[in-house]
Amino acid sequence: MITVNGKETPFADATVADLLATLDVPDRGVAVAVDAEVVPKSEWGRFVVEDGAHVEVVTAVQGG
Repeated sequence: MITVNGKETPFADATVADLLATLDVPDRGVAVAVDAEVVPKSEWGRFVVEDGAHVEVVTAVQGG
């Protein structure tokens, strides 16, 4: 179990890229932090989200 944007989610021991795909989040205009550390996009396919992790997924919004 992990926490994504404050909500418990049944997911662990897979990559950030896997998590985003599971959540149906686009891979553009998105920033991800795991346990308060930003994960560079270049690491999403290798960075494993472990059980108990706190993940923040932030999506950019256009406007003015």
